[in-house]
Amino acid sequence: MRTFLPSESCKEAQLNALNPQSWLQVERGKLFKFSSQSPSSIESFIKVPEPPVLPFFKPVDYVEVLAQIHEELESCSLQARSSLYLLQYLVFKGLGEAKLMRRSLQSAWMKSSTTYEKLIFGAWLKYEKQGEELISDLLLSCGKCAKEFGPIDIASEFPSNLHVSSIGVAGTNVNQISRIVTFWIGDEKIKCDRQKIAGLSEPFNSMLYGCFTESLREDIDLSRNNISPSGMKVVREFSSTGSLNEVPPKLLLEVLVFANKFCCERLKDACDRKLASLVSSRQDALELLEYSLEENAPVLAASCLQVFLHDLPDCLNDDQVVQLLCNANMQHRSIMVGQSSFSLYCLLSEVSMNLDPRSDKTAIFLERLLECAETNRQRMVVYHQLGCVRLMRKEYDEAEKLFEAALNAGHVYSVVGLARLGHIRGHKLWSYEKLSSAISCVNPLGWMYQERSLYCEGEKRRGDLEKATELDPTLTYPYMYRAASFMKMQNIQDALAEVNRVLGFKLALECLELRFCFYLALEDYEAALSDVQAILTLSPEYRLFEGKVAAFQLRTLVREHVENWTTADCWLQLYDRWSSVDDIGSLSVIYQMLESDAAKGVLYFRQSLLLLRLNCPEAAMRSLQLARQHASSEHERLVYEGWILYDTGHCEEGLQKAEDSINLKRSFEAYFLKAYALADSSQDPSCSSIVVSLLEDALKCPSDRLRKGQALNNLGSVYVDCGKLDLAADCYINALKIRHTRAHQGLARVHFLRNEKCAAYEEMTKLIATARNNASAYEKRSEYCERELTKADLEMVTRLDPLRVYPYRYRAAVLMDNHKQKEAIAELSRAIAFKADLHLLHLRAAFHEHTGDVLGALRDCRAALSVDPNHQEMLELQSRVNSHEP
Repeated sequence: MRTFLPSESCKEAQLNALNPQSWLQVERGKLFKFSSQSPSSIESFIKVPEPPVLPFFKPVDYVEVLAQIHEELESCSLQARSSLYLLQYLVFKGLGEAKLMRRSLQSAWMKSSTTYEKLIFGAWLKYEKQGEELISDLLLSCGKCAKEFGPIDIASEFPSNLHVSSIGVAGTNVNQISRIVTFWIGDEKIKCDRQKIAGLSEPFNSMLYGCFTESLREDIDLSRNNISPSGMKVVREFSSTGSLNEVPPKLLLEVLVFANKFCCERLKDACDRKLASLVSSRQDALELLEYSLEENAPVLAASCLQVFLHDLPDCLNDDQVVQLLCNANMQHRSIMVGQSSFSLYCLLSEVSMNLDPRSDKTAIFLERLLECAETNRQRMVVYHQLGCVRLMRKEYDEAEKLFEAALNAGHVYSVVGLARLGHIRGHKLWSYEKLSSAISCVNPLGWMYQERSLYCEGEKRRGDLEKATELDPTLTYPYMYRAASFMKMQNIQDALAEVNRVLGFKLALECLELRFCFYLALEDYEAALSDVQAILTLSPEYRLFEGKVAAFQLRTLVREHVENWTTADCWLQLYDRWSSVDDIGSLSVIYQMLESDAAKGVLYFRQSLLLLRLNCPEAAMRSLQLARQHASSEHERLVYEGWILYDTGHCEEGLQKAEDSINLKRSFEAYFLKAYALADSSQDPSCSSIVVSLLEDALKCPSDRLRKGQALNNLGSVYVDCGKLDLAADCYINALKIRHTRAHQGLARVHFLRNEKCAAYEEMTKLIATARNNASAYEKRSEYCERELTKADLEMVTRLDPLRVYPYRYRAAVLMDNHKQKEAIAELSRAIAFKADLHLLHLRAAFHEHTGDVLGALRDCRAALSVDPNHQEMLELQSRVNSHEP
């Protein structure tokens, strides 16, 4: 998912520092000297900005809101479903759950009850999948079509006006009136069948057979009705045949206007559909949309809109498009999107905010979105979003009114906007009290204490930030503030430890930037280079110091102070970092190696593996695509294509690419891909022998030790699953001999299955001692020790990586076993507050059911089913709880 404010993220969340070029000299020995700086100078160098006011829907109890949405989805009309899924999307966006956001959009698209909804959510999903065109092309190469979000045939989607029938001829003197009527247009006359023309509409029927003087005439002058002779001939043809043949677009427009003026509904509908089929470019849509709105031609209007939406975000850089969409009034919106105006402007607002949240068009789109809001929940979301935009634009009075409206509507998070405004106006104490009031009125969340910390000093501030981390350890600002504070006091180890805490579980660019600054201040240029290269791997266009300096430029300057490595040095460094499970360090080395003449395809592929391990899927996919682009051979390219397909959920097609590669040349990577995909996708126990054979074939092929260690590790896992413990142990030991450190975990599992629990514990202790990132190692070791040691290991896991949910579940289960139900539920609630996890919600629902809290159990079931609608155990639990609901 794109992050909010991509063009401004570096400005909103980076350090307020001096221009680095003033102190970062190219000559050695002239860099910033930490020890010689006064505290005030250091403070200007290392200053953490305030966290941004996020323009997202952030309910105090998101579980309750998700449960309400799910309950409404179970009983609502088909027409209401897409709007509810859109609201669900907004909740998940506030939680930062990108996969769940996309799934909600997918559900909104699949459950669309109107063409308009299908059009809007299809375009939204296409926008979200920007950059994935390669995947569609690869699927096509495998004989599978993936154009699910392509343009739809609007005319065929709209129902025909079947209720519009030919008009019956009225009047008492029908037989006395001439059958032929001649229409004069200028000097040209067009002879028509009077009865057929009268059948086009009531006005024509009244004119030709009613009490008007024209009913007695054989010649009628239509020169003043803006219809040309050619246009009238089209009308005559349609009155006889009921269809339009090949008619030029301009003539169709003329006939459309005429048909609308004389209420010829069948003719108008035919023109509407014919014109809609001719819209193929943005220019077509621009020329025709105004006509469609003016003449109430919904098929044409929707076709024009589709062109714009399928050209997002580029079309929002076109002033004419923006003007048309911004200026559409309520009636025009109804013609263009029926009852789906809120969904449309929600999409347009999001795209515009991603382009430039401070722009006039963003503000106008949000104003239109507010006009389209129909429910209190919709209004509170838009009030807050528009308030954030007004705040960024420094339109403080308007922002205050909007935040107040959002707060009054029930969006407590909007108090953050009001507090910022109070601070800007010099009312720091008022802001502090405003947050204190919010904290006292609801179950407090981490962001409340984080925000309040901005309006106090000293121990109060530190206390609030500690509380913020306790309630929501995923917030980065408290770690960064504490780290900067330690650095200013020259408490270097604590400063690095604090920023390393967050980098241990969340690869946040702003935290990498802060640590980069620390290393510069310490004159540890090698470590600084490592961090800036990791930054560039994640975001090649990243800019540091409030967006003032490109990261690439800083990297060039810092590298002048670091010894150059040969290719051999780089490989040795990569082995060291890989074997010590230093993923950020490994990323940096690979970045440096890519500058050499080494095979770039292989290096980009290694980079993608690391990025996946670091939970950076978008960056990983970018690296995998670069690997494909730089593949040195056809068989290597096929392997990377196979991984691209596999990683995007197309396992069968990934296997096909592996087969194609093996047919060209037997290689380690092709066999490894085939074995990995087969092991992960097949439920058949008999396939394990095939996986073993494939991995053995892979190990016979040339490769480096990094990958051979991985293959040995995977082979050991297959042997363990088959109960062949001796063979598994041999694989793990051989992997360890070539420094594949993670094989300690597999060997520990073998020891445990042999009932050698102490040996398993010792094996995991070796991994913990070696691995730089070792939260998973502590979690695994906890399975091989007594309860007290297990508890200590899991506490360490939570400290190292608070996003790992197993420790919370374990502690809650122990408390439940000890009949401490309230404490058990509180343990789960602690994690649920900042992580929407299915397993946590499932366990808490079961606990609520056990304690007789039917409503609490039902709420958690419904929220969990919002996370995974097809989870069978949750469906069964909900059914069971429903049977007990009062």
